[in-house]
Amino acid sequence: MSTRNLDKLMAPKSVVAIGASTRPGSVGAAVTRNLLAGGFQGEISLVNVKGGEIDGRPVYRSLAELPEVPDLAVVMTPAETIPRLILELGERGTRVAVVISAGPGNGADGAEVNARWRRRILRAARPHLLRVVGPNTIGYAMPKLGLNASFGPGNLKAGRVAAVAQSGAVLAGLADWGSAQGIGFSHLISMGDMSDVDFGDVLDMLARDSETRAILMYIEGLTHARKFMSAARGVARIKPVIVLKAGRHAAAAKAAASHTGSMAGSAAVYDAAFARAGLVRVTGLGELFDAAETLGYGISPRTERLAILTNGGGVGIIATDLLMDEGGELATLLPKTLGQLDKHMPRAWSRGNPVDIVGDADGPRYAAALDALADDRGVGAVLAMNVPTALTSSEDAARAIAGAAGAKVVPVIGCWIGGPAAAAGREVLHAAGMPAYDTPLRAVRGFMHIVQYRRGQRALQRTPPSVPEARADTHLVRAIVQGALADKRSILTEPEAKRVLAAYGIPVVPTEIVLDAAEAAAAAVRIGFPVAVKILSRQITHKSDVGGVVLDLGSEQAVADAVRTMTGNALVKAPKARIDGFVVQPMIKRPHAVELILGAAEDQVFGPILLVGHGGVAAEVVDDKALALPPLDLVLAEDALSRTRVDRLLRGYRDRPPAARGAVAEVMVRLSQLIADVDEIAELDINPLLADADGVLALDARIVVRKPEAGQERAARFAIRPYPVELETEVRHGEEKLRIRPIRPQDEALLDGFVRRLSREDVRMRFFGP
Repeated sequence: MSTRNLDKLMAPKSVVAIGASTRPGSVGAAVTRNLLAGGFQGEISLVNVKGGEIDGRPVYRSLAELPEVPDLAVVMTPAETIPRLILELGERGTRVAVVISAGPGNGADGAEVNARWRRRILRAARPHLLRVVGPNTIGYAMPKLGLNASFGPGNLKAGRVAAVAQSGAVLAGLADWGSAQGIGFSHLISMGDMSDVDFGDVLDMLARDSETRAILMYIEGLTHARKFMSAARGVARIKPVIVLKAGRHAAAAKAAASHTGSMAGSAAVYDAAFARAGLVRVTGLGELFDAAETLGYGISPRTERLAILTNGGGVGIIATDLLMDEGGELATLLPKTLGQLDKHMPRAWSRGNPVDIVGDADGPRYAAALDALADDRGVGAVLAMNVPTALTSSEDAARAIAGAAGAKVVPVIGCWIGGPAAAAGREVLHAAGMPAYDTPLRAVRGFMHIVQYRRGQRALQRTPPSVPEARADTHLVRAIVQGALADKRSILTEPEAKRVLAAYGIPVVPTEIVLDAAEAAAAAVRIGFPVAVKILSRQITHKSDVGGVVLDLGSEQAVADAVRTMTGNALVKAPKARIDGFVVQPMIKRPHAVELILGAAEDQVFGPILLVGHGGVAAEVVDDKALALPPLDLVLAEDALSRTRVDRLLRGYRDRPPAARGAVAEVMVRLSQLIADVDEIAELDINPLLADADGVLALDARIVVRKPEAGQERAARFAIRPYPVELETEVRHGEEKLRIRPIRPQDEALLDGFVRRLSREDVRMRFFGP
């Protein structure tokens, strides 16, 4: 449904509170009090089976008594009454209901009882296209309309920031904090259990709301990943979205059959999804509040470079360190700016950025310094800091900054450090409509949230280069996978896995399969020494765990001995495993190569995910990885690679030349296409993938397969729909064979060139119709 009928939530003309009450301490009384005191100019109706009146307003005993059909219903009656009330509201024509009541279930079977109850609510609502917010929410507020249909704080201030939270407690805390800081909100939405209206719906709604300049979100979990990603990518292109995701550390992780499966944790997947959508993630409530302050006051830096103005050198240095830690950049002041500062500052000023104007700095000195910095085109924003001293008034300094900042294009962020004296300065700045923090860390983070958002926007707008054409042999891969499934195997053998990779243009090391020590020795002679020998068993997932890998063997005898030894090891460490044979491959001598791991796994929320990181037998211990959501292009692949520590090795150091990073990215793109084409692949590892200046080479691979769900569309499991390869066709045009395919992002330059060559008449017919 997306935003269908949610216009009644955005701009209701009439509201009914079902379960209105005056009983002290009840939810009904709190919601009724907020609703009546908010100043809502529309019609407010109250319903309670007991009737009576509240504050001179009649209380109707049933919905049938209402004089008109309400746009919005707020329901807070006992759980067992909710499905019937939703049905009645739908039949009467109400199109949005905020269900505050929680489910009836508790104890061991509470979750299932509540799930059945929510399904009953939806069955009642859907035939009438009635949208349900909740249940189990603290309500909804739109301060501009004077609408507070919640049991959260009252006296809400209208503003340009929307707050959306899965936790009512977090939303209430954010609202109360905003009131104390003088920060207003366009909407406060408590999502609750999200039986119907979810984060995707709300983001689509807020994207179109001109009153909302930025969005703060608190998320505990998602249910419709593709819907969320589509909405998030859309809204993040036009306004900042700051996200706090709870539950970063799970008590236990599900066992997985691959390195990738065990290395890809839920928190890291959410991080990858938020980054792909262009959202800015924060890690705690404090950061969320800091973001609310910067966004709430509409800070928009001219550039991403910060000037720090302070009356104390120490706090300026601390702020600089924090800025560097967060990936920020100090502005380099122009000679003209330095000259202007020299005219107005004491001789002891720092003559650089941070601009330390000395401990006795008064209001006029602050104002003069800010004037000089604001005229410097290289300064994107100014962080004005003050530490109270007995020499001057901290409050006067704040007044000077507020007065000077009002006439400047460059935004100013205040940081008044300390107790009562500093608090008075912060109040002055807030009253002037400026963000003001009490610590350098909070101030720097507030600035960097905006910077990170701008960087994310640039990332979303890049055009990827084309990947060299390499026709994948999907039919061969499907035959290999189907053969394994027919044998009731969930893991491909190493040779099978390498054939799959080779079918998608991924370079693999050549291998021979043998049955015993004698055959292994003969194969080694054919290949050429030195060689590596590995055990081949459908029951052994990690060969090195059972001593099933021996490297750098230089003679026939060494090869034969290795086969006998690993056979003995397997009998002891994996006695139930059947040994199918042995793999002999050349020992690759690439002394400057870096070992990587590339992989794919499936997340319960976001579906297929890709991983790149530091490879080798210690991959999980080193835990250097980056995740990405497919489908990938070369830009997205290189972005993921750049988030790993091992990427520093790939870029070259000392006497080591840079590795072919582009080749690594290309393998990631081909891997992305492989898991999109073959939905039987559940998990995949390439470990190690060697990368050096000569290119890449997969030495080992592991692929876990399973039967896909019956009737499931190939692309349905992806949070972002992959390229629709099934729409590609070939047609004949005279003697030529033409391939017709959907447009890809990397086709931008081709499409631009095509449009530029069109005649005026072609342009009119193509874009404006006949």
